[in-house]
Amino acid sequence: MKITYADVVKDETIKTYIQRADETLIALGYTEHSFAHVTKVAKLASEILLTLGYSEREAELASIAGYLHDIGNVINRVDHAQSGAVMAFRILDRMGADPEDIATIITAIGNHDESTAFPVNSIAAALILADKTDVRYTRVRNQDFASFDIHDRVNYSVKESEVTVEKDSHIELKLKIETKMCTVMDYFEIFLNRMILCRKAAEKLGVEFRLVINGQRLL
Repeated sequence: MKITYADVVKDETIKTYIQRADETLIALGYTEHSFAHVTKVAKLASEILLTLGYSEREAELASIAGYLHDIGNVINRVDHAQSGAVMAFRILDRMGADPEDIATIITAIGNHDESTAFPVNSIAAALILADKTDVRYTRVRNQDFASFDIHDRVNYSVKESEVTVEKDSHIELKLKIETKMCTVMDYFEIFLNRMILCRKAAEKLGVEFRLVINGQRLL
């Protein structure tokens, strides 16, 4: 059958895995990876493909991949993309999803983490872009400024974040950061590999990736 995004969102097993995966990351001191993150990623991945002229079905597969992409964290942060892809296969197969759709979704999930990621197809490219551009202060759960690490500082410094998609042109991440909390160089120390990956993903979709911080274009 043709699995839908609505089917995935209402599945209680998936809800449990997302919640427990985020609990694992809380214990490890990571930023928020719960429903707010995966829903935002799912929505943006779909919007990217629709804006660039891809089919509604491709956009829906991207939204499903976005919603499921971090469930592998319930096992371990290390290789969570690959763990998540295997988990997603079992879940989607159990739900009776079409094998072609399953293959597309798990390929995207297995290729989203920057340590092993590559935009092997349009769905994977959209997932990479949606995931890596989710930078915002609300993802920081540590409220003790004195114990902030560089990841906390970088995310907390982002007061405004906007992704725009222009068909046949570019995908732009525009940030407004508080430089007293984090310098632009701090941002690049953490996110340079992610931004390079975003550039490759945008190229896979036939457009350019742009990064603008405090009004200055850096990529």
